[in-house]
Amino acid sequence: MITRRHLLAAGAVALMGPRPAAADSVPNSAGSESPKLKAPANACDSHHHIYDARFPVSPHWRGGRPDGATVADYRLLQKRLGVVRHVIVQPSTYGVDNRCLLDALDQFGAEARGIVVIDESIDDAALKRMDQRGVRGVRVNFLTPQSWGVTTSERLEQTAKRIAPLGWHVQVLMSGDQIAQHEAVLAALPVPVVFDHLGRIPQPIGLAHPGAQAMLRLADKGHGWIKLSEPYADTKLGPPDYADTSAVARACVQAAPDRVIWGSDWPHPTEKDKPDDALLFDLLSSWAPDTEVREKILVGNPAKLFGFT
Repeated sequence: MITRRHLLAAGAVALMGPRPAAADSVPNSAGSESPKLKAPANACDSHHHIYDARFPVSPHWRGGRPDGATVADYRLLQKRLGVVRHVIVQPSTYGVDNRCLLDALDQFGAEARGIVVIDESIDDAALKRMDQRGVRGVRVNFLTPQSWGVTTSERLEQTAKRIAPLGWHVQVLMSGDQIAQHEAVLAALPVPVVFDHLGRIPQPIGLAHPGAQAMLRLADKGHGWIKLSEPYADTKLGPPDYADTSAVARACVQAAPDRVIWGSDWPHPTEKDKPDDALLFDLLSSWAPDTEVREKILVGNPAKLFGFT
């Protein structure tokens, strides 16, 4: 069924007008043009996934696995956007089996870092081996059932305690309502908290939502980080500007320029109609008009959070 969202996505490229010279096409990405915005040296994509048919999906997962999302495919996106450093995030598809992610880290080398998913059965030695291979955090998903079922605040607290000695962070995938509900728990964790996908703040309430205010408070206190990614997830207005979710992104940049990072979310596993990654990258021009602030978002902030040198 063709929805309003599909029609908006289809018309985005036409609305944006002429773009720079064409680059290589990338699987799971609409369009083939380069971004108008030139990426600074050592720019970082702080959120993407790798899928590889060599590795089986988790028994709990019923959503399939996207094709065209291997290490070789992602290198095409790097070339198109001009990003060098990047962070691979474990998708729910693989559950707590992080072999695909770790294999990708080995292929990419020092340019990449990883965010894994773990359960209570993992031992400290395995965590240390992951750290040596480039892992810097654990993703905790409250939105969809995981291999253990529904995630609780108790599991989040246990995970944070396990990884604190490594200097890692927790990356939380929560709804805006869940962020507001768990603000005290998040503030008390012994590790930094990274909010996925603009905090998944519902529209049209946007910045007035209690979850948005809680997220900004945690960032202001130096305990939270915010990923400027997936503006298409909660938009009611759609591309090319995503005016409603872009307002949340701009507010995050203005309130906490030292605590925001940018991510592509390629290969956009939630989207049947894939967005244009060049258009998504170019949104940074309106979210962070100041060149020095964009340098922080793309280079300095991720270097600090993920330990790039």
